Amino acid sequence: MLLKSGFIVSIMTLLSRVLGLVRDVVVANLMGAGASADVFFFANKIPNFLRRLFAEGAFAQAFVPVLSEVQAQGDHNAHLTFIARISGTLGVIVFFTALFGVVASPVIAALFGTGWFIAYLDGAVEGEKFELASTMLKITFPYLFFITLTGLSGAILNTLNRFAVAAFTPVLLNLAIIGCAWGLHDQFSTPAFALAWGVFLGGVVQLSFQLPFLYRAGVLVRPRWGWSDPHVTKVRTLMIPALFGVSVSQINLLFDTLIASFLMTGSVSWLYYSDRLLEFPLGLFGIAIATVILPALSKDHVAKDSTQFKQNMNWALTMVCVLGIPSCLGLMVLAEPILSVIFERGAFTSNDVTMAGMSLLAYAAGLVSFMLIKIFAPGYYARQDTKTPVKIGIIAMIANMGFNVIFAIEFGYVGLAIATSLSATLNAALLYRGLVTAGVYQFDTAILWRIAKMLLSALIMASTVLMLKQSVDWEALLFSQRILYVVGWLVAAVAVYISCLGLLGLRPQHFKSA
Repeated sequence: MLLKSGFIVSIMTLLSRVLGLVRDVVVANLMGAGASADVFFFANKIPNFLRRLFAEGAFAQAFVPVLSEVQAQGDHNAHLTFIARISGTLGVIVFFTALFGVVASPVIAALFGTGWFIAYLDGAVEGEKFELASTMLKITFPYLFFITLTGLSGAILNTLNRFAVAAFTPVLLNLAIIGCAWGLHDQFSTPAFALAWGVFLGGVVQLSFQLPFLYRAGVLVRPRWGWSDPHVTKVRTLMIPALFGVSVSQINLLFDTLIASFLMTGSVSWLYYSDRLLEFPLGLFGIAIATVILPALSKDHVAKDSTQFKQNMNWALTMVCVLGIPSCLGLMVLAEPILSVIFERGAFTSNDVTMAGMSLLAYAAGLVSFMLIKIFAPGYYARQDTKTPVKIGIIAMIANMGFNVIFAIEFGYVGLAIATSLSATLNAALLYRGLVTAGVYQFDTAILWRIAKMLLSALIMASTVLMLKQSVDWEALLFSQRILYVVGWLVAAVAVYISCLGLLGLRPQHFKSA
C-alpha cells in the first residue's frame, strides 16, 4: 500500500518538478542571475518560508496525527466539525498574517535583506534591490493565505488516501508563473513583477482546484472559528513547538539569504538555481515518501502496533537510501553539465553555470541528510512528540549559524551551502539518536547491509559516469550534443546502479512495504 501510494505521489511530483524546471528555465532566460532575479527569489522565499510553517510543515505534522485520531473514533460528524473549526481558525490567522506582510513589506525587506537596506540608506546602487523587494512582497505575500488553505485541503485528502490530488496541485502554480512570465513580462519595466503576479495567481488556482475533490470526498464544510475546540487546541499545542522543529532548514535558508544580501550580486540567484536542482530529487523521493509515511505511522501509533511502526520506518529508510544515495553522487558528478543544459541560455551565462555548480556540489553533499530528516521527523510527530524535534532543531540552527560564519568568510555563497548541508547532517543524526534512545526505532543488521550495498553500487556508478565525463571536451560541444551526452550519462548511471544492486543481491521484494 505504501509503495503504491509513494509511487503515485512520486509520479505527480515528477510532473510538478519537471514543470518547475521549465519555470526556472523561463526565469533564467528572462533574468539570469542578476539583480532582478535576486529580488524575485527573495520576495518569493519569504512567503514560501511561512508556507512551510503553516501549510506543509509544522501544521501538517501536528494536524495529520490528530485528524487520524479523530477518524479512528468513527464519528463522522465529529470528523467534519473538526475540519470546519480547524479550517476557520487557520484561515483567519493566515489572512491577517498575509495582510501584515503586505503592510509591513518594507520592514520585512529590511530585516531579511539587511545588506540591500544598508545600501539603500547609503544611496548605493544595490539599494534599488531593497525598493524592488519592498514592492514585490506586497504582491507575493497574499499567496500565503491561498497556499495555506491548499495545504490544509491536501492534508485532509492524504488522510483519506487520496494522495494524487495534493501531489498534482503544484503543477498549477508552475503553469501560472510560466504563463505570466511569457504573457506579461513586456507589461512591466522589471520582468520580475510578472513572475510575482504569477505566484499570486498560482495560489488562487491551486486552492480552487482542490475544492471539488473535497466536495466529492464529503469533507467540504463551511469554515468556523474554533480556537477553543479541544482538537484544535491539541493541534495548536503540537504545532507551536513543531513550528520551529520542522522548519529549521527553512530558517537556515532565510539566514543564508540575509548573509547573501551582503555578498556579490548573483549570490541569491546562484544559491536558488542550485537549490532548485537539489529540490528535484528531494521532492520526487524524500518528500513523496514522507507524505505517505506520516499518516501510516500515525495510524500505527493509534493502533499501538509498534512492530508495524518499525516496519514502515524500515521501508521509508530503504526507499530514501536506494534513491537518495545515487541522486546525491549523481548531482555531485554532473552538477555543471546539468545546470548548463537546463539553464544556459538568454541572460544565464556560462559563468552563472560555474558559480551555481559550486553551490550545487555543496548542497548535494547533504541531500541524503535532507531526506533522512523527512522520514525521521514523522517518527516523532506521529507519536505527537513535537518537543524533541524542537530541541534538536535549536541545536542544528545554532550550528548552522556557526558554520555560516566559518565557511562564508572563506568560501562566500558556497560556504552558505556547505553550512546548510552540515547542519542538516547534524539534524538527521540527532533525530535518529533520539528515536533510538526512546526505543522507537533502530537500524537492524539487514538494513545496514542493504545501505552498504546501495552505497557501493552508487560509488561504482559515480566512478563510471566520471570517467565517461572526463573523456569529453564539454566546451567544444554544441547544445544538442550536450543534451545527448547528459541523457546518455544519466541512462548509463541508472543501468550501472541497478546492475550493481542486482549483483549484490538486492531484489524488488526488498523495497516492498509491509
